[in-house]
Amino acid sequence: MANYTTNTKYVPTNFYWGRISVVVIFLLLLATAFGSYFTVDAGQSAIKLRFGKIVGSYDEGLHFKIPFIDTIEKFSTRVNKDTIDTEAFSRDLQTIKVGLAVNHRIMPETVVSIYRNLGRNYVQTVLTPMVEEWIKAIVSKYSAESLISNRVEVARELDTILKEKMQEKQVIISDIAIVNFDFSPQFLKAVEDKQIAEQEAKRATNLVEKVKKEAEQQVLKAKAEAESLKLQRQVITPELLKLKTIEKWNGQLPTYNGGELPFIMIK
Repeated sequence: MANYTTNTKYVPTNFYWGRISVVVIFLLLLATAFGSYFTVDAGQSAIKLRFGKIVGSYDEGLHFKIPFIDTIEKFSTRVNKDTIDTEAFSRDLQTIKVGLAVNHRIMPETVVSIYRNLGRNYVQTVLTPMVEEWIKAIVSKYSAESLISNRVEVARELDTILKEKMQEKQVIISDIAIVNFDFSPQFLKAVEDKQIAEQEAKRATNLVEKVKKEAEQQVLKAKAEAESLKLQRQVITPELLKLKTIEKWNGQLPTYNGGELPFIMIK
């Protein structure tokens, strides 16, 4: 029976740990290198936080930071559009769903103040609640039916108020528009019925006016004919009648059966 011997080369454990250490150190150096700078794109501003404290604000470009210690918060300084849907009550207590579009922006020099006072999510925490509050206050001054025709005035009033209020918080409102007013089906049915009733009433009024004008025309015609007959009676005299008779005579005497012709006396 043959004996086989396997020759295995002994590798020290320190060798494996050495290789692992080299890889870990390389990865740490790589992460440190990539984490030591940050970029701010066009239309953005950024603030740098170190242990939660604001240590600077930055415009677009390449900037440096301490890896694993500094954190970066970026803000858009472009005009941003947010849609807000809410409910309001009209003066006559009709429920109205209002859809709004708000265009807003912040200035680069105000990002530190906004982050400190309003927070990063200022749209949800400040802008939206303020829009909802003021649209409800404005809508409550109008009846539901008048809101349809006064939509532009409502949007203009809301725009003026929000620009003033948000400017105090260093947020610029560029424009605000009412996208839609949605009324309850019961209200829309009532408006439709009212319009139909108004159309029928207008049609009836027009018919009455037509009959009234025709009657007035008949009265005027009768008066004119009566006046004409009256004038004719005043103008016609016996002499005029004789003259008309002579004008119509054709020059022939009437004929009789037997007897002599009557003698015609002309005075």
